[in-house]
Amino acid sequence: DGDEGVVIVNPDEETLQKYREKQKKLVEYKKELSKLVNAESITIDGRKVELAANIGTPSNVEGALKNGAEGVGLFRTEFLYMDKDSLPTEEEQFEAYKAVLEGMGGRPVVIRTLDIGGDKKLPYLKIDEEMNPFLGYRAIRLCLDRKDIFKTQLRALFRASVYGNLKIMFPMISGVDELRQAKAVVEEVKNELKAEGIAYSDNVEIGIMIEIPSAAVISDILAKEVDFFSIGTNDLIQYTVAVDRMNEKISYLYDPFHPAVLRLIKMVIDNAHKEGKWAGMCGEMAGDERIIPVLLGFGLDEFSMSASSILKARKLITSLNYEEAKKLSDEVIMCATSEEIKSKIEYKNWNDR
Repeated sequence: DGDEGVVIVNPDEETLQKYREKQKKLVEYKKELSKLVNAESITIDGRKVELAANIGTPSNVEGALKNGAEGVGLFRTEFLYMDKDSLPTEEEQFEAYKAVLEGMGGRPVVIRTLDIGGDKKLPYLKIDEEMNPFLGYRAIRLCLDRKDIFKTQLRALFRASVYGNLKIMFPMISGVDELRQAKAVVEEVKNELKAEGIAYSDNVEIGIMIEIPSAAVISDILAKEVDFFSIGTNDLIQYTVAVDRMNEKISYLYDPFHPAVLRLIKMVIDNAHKEGKWAGMCGEMAGDERIIPVLLGFGLDEFSMSASSILKARKLITSLNYEEAKKLSDEVIMCATSEEIKSKIEYKNWNDR
């Protein structure tokens, strides 16, 4: 169906020929993409970025590598906790993290600590019903309250760190106090492992997800306390524009092109770079070909997305001029509405290149 999701019953010869041509073009396009599996993600004028994969289990590593992932930008560890009758043990987690790190062969692997709560619940972990679970007892808030769960995960992560290029990030950070508390638990765990004679890497970068507007606003302060940022746009958008993205009646307001969202993203990237830190993105926006040129122009260093989107994104990025993308992003940031922003982007016809 030419990737259009169209079904035509009893097509005539003219229609058949039309779709044969579409199929031929699609096959040629996929051949072009396959040539990019081992290529670097570099613009025409030499700007290099990293295209990474979002994964949920160690079994996803093979697909990430087949699609040319230069790393893992988000390993959602909550899947290790789901579909079980009890919390995963330190050993079970260690084996999973080790498998991913070894499977990625020295490529960077960003592992997010437990992000349970909101729409993700565990039957064996009692969490009281909440009026607003997305704003409630979840992610880092739960981990700081249940340090036993948090420390078990961190022990497994640091034990696995000797098997690859591990980076750890905390979700749902809203301010400096939470971050410092989480980092203090990290130091506790490292000291315990050292006392027990258990090896771990001293080169593990610690970062945070920027998904709460308060964190974006004080990202200049937070950047002094971390090694990197990863922008979680799925939550950042809904918190910024106060829209439940699961509510069909107002889902039209959930808008990644909203000027406020883009301004926050640019602010975060700029503040990271001022402190010499890198900034990535692991929300759905990172794989959206319409907005990739703008994010590139903002200076985003790492784009993490579903594995199936990586080669399309690489093809686009390698066709772009970074200086031209910067000019576009400067124009976009001055737009008053999302419609103006979309018009600017569509006018460039990036996807036709």
